[in-house]
Amino acid sequence: MKTRIAALAFAASIFAMPAMAADTANIWVRADGSNFMPRIVDAFNKAHENQIKLDIIPNAEIIPKYGAAAAGGTAPDALSLDLIYTPAFSAAGQLEDITDWAKSLPYFASLSPAHVKTGTYKGRIYGLPFSADSSVLIWNKKLFKQAGLDPEKGPANWAEIEADAEKVNALGGDIKGFYFSGNCGGCNIFTFTPLIWASGGDILSEDGAKATLDSPQLRGAIDLYRSMVKKDLVPAGAQTDTGSNFFAAFAAGNIGISPSGAFAIGALNTQYPDVDYGVTFLPGKDGGWSSFAGGDNFVVTKGTTKLAVVKEFLDFAYSLEGQTILAKYGSLPVRGDIAKEALKDLDPRYQIAAEAMAKGRTPYSVVFNDLINSANGPWTQMVNEVFFGDDVDGAIANAQETMQSIIDQAPQK
Repeated sequence: MKTRIAALAFAASIFAMPAMAADTANIWVRADGSNFMPRIVDAFNKAHENQIKLDIIPNAEIIPKYGAAAAGGTAPDALSLDLIYTPAFSAAGQLEDITDWAKSLPYFASLSPAHVKTGTYKGRIYGLPFSADSSVLIWNKKLFKQAGLDPEKGPANWAEIEADAEKVNALGGDIKGFYFSGNCGGCNIFTFTPLIWASGGDILSEDGAKATLDSPQLRGAIDLYRSMVKKDLVPAGAQTDTGSNFFAAFAAGNIGISPSGAFAIGALNTQYPDVDYGVTFLPGKDGGWSSFAGGDNFVVTKGTTKLAVVKEFLDFAYSLEGQTILAKYGSLPVRGDIAKEALKDLDPRYQIAAEAMAKGRTPYSVVFNDLINSANGPWTQMVNEVFFGDDVDGAIANAQETMQSIIDQAPQK
């Protein structure tokens, strides 16, 4: 009898115990994700006991702020991090090794290869794909038609880019054939480098250990841009544009052709519905195509106690529901196996951008910012000089030497 009473008392005590308290993880995202990230976090929070607290950080602040927070022990539990910076933070020892978890995902092989590559350091995985953007070529159908071109056919090689730009340019007035941001390192790694890749060249070795600037493919792509500048097919303001006019120039409706990103599809549709445009791939000299796979990796701060919540959130983001939410609000899907399904109700031009992203490339380097994005870095300095200056050989040689010096002083893959 006493045993039975004790058992009943024990059972009653169990039922009286409060349920395990829901936990909350803190995640940061750069301002570029301020359209889709709050929506997927809100959807997760409504459907789960565990919660996500989201902080949106200005683009220019997130890298130094996270670095300082990680060093000081105040970093968020996880971060949606521009994928190009994943190798640097991995090398610094500030990210959690998530290799076993990543490889256990049944759809791991379908995740964006470029993202996974940049998320890998010394054979271990520290970042997984989260958001995605690809570089593409867009053209103004109205101007093409006015110029006597087929408005449904975008250029498929370098000669067609220049020839089509010349015909549009001949319309005169404030109409120009082509636009690019000539003083923006990040813009040109995103939209100019695919021209080189599609032609069989590269600017870095596969492991990021060697700069490979001085190639026929790079020089050929430079010649294409220089020729269009010389023919006055490009607005004069392109020379000093540090990226502020990267999209706006085409959106104004008087540019025939411009390399851009998948983000332009949503922006044009919602903000500039009167611009009739086409989307195609960035071509090689004689055909073929390539793309820069941009976006963010999802990384976990080393030592976080909220790993279970973080994993639960990423599982939701990778579900069809999560991928559809991301696609609807500005990010291409990062799961290739369900990309078409996630995009099926959206503008069909997104399918082209998704195909570009799935086969896209991302240069691997632990010093990407110093090489490419820095306003004083060798890439930015070179592209402005080779597009608009007089000393192409000197600019390439100087950039090659400086890039290699920076690489040699950095920890390697």
